[in-house]
Amino acid sequence: MLEKTGVPTPEEIASVFPSEERLQQGPVVIVECFREIPCNPCYTACNQDAIKEFIDINDLPNVDHDNCNGCGLCISNCPGLAIRVIDMTWSEEEALVRIPYEFLPLPEKGDMVTGLDREGKELAQARVEKVLNSKAMDKTPVIHLAVAKEYAKDLVFMRLGPEAKQAAGEPVEKT
Repeated sequence: MLEKTGVPTPEEIASVFPSEERLQQGPVVIVECFREIPCNPCYTACNQDAIKEFIDINDLPNVDHDNCNGCGLCISNCPGLAIRVIDMTWSEEEALVRIPYEFLPLPEKGDMVTGLDREGKELAQARVEKVLNSKAMDKTPVIHLAVAKEYAKDLVFMRLGPEAKQAAGEPVEKT
């Protein structure tokens, strides 16, 4: 399916996810990289030995979720935007999902955004909790989103709402 649609199969997704037990222990990385290409910034960014050294530069990332502390250093280093961190323990009702985001305007803390799934379909409303933007280091911004736990595993991207566009001074399309 990935070859035809660009969307991984449920089996491919399951192959890169940590166990349910590990998800309940705190923040953990999810690396949805399914193409063998010459790339290893995730490995070089990881100082927890969670992303294992590549034998061949074209290898897929191999993650030891038990070594991951959810620091997220790998998120902004991935040129394919294939990495996020999920914290299912963030609150009783919500998970915190950290995603890369390379569009302008950036959202701001407190903004409501639309969480999107792997096909770009609307999934759920999410609240921006934090925006990390390391312009000095030339890294991809990382957006921290609070979302109902039932949507956390499928939230991979976001779309700003009209309210965020108005705050940024951009025109809002009328519906």
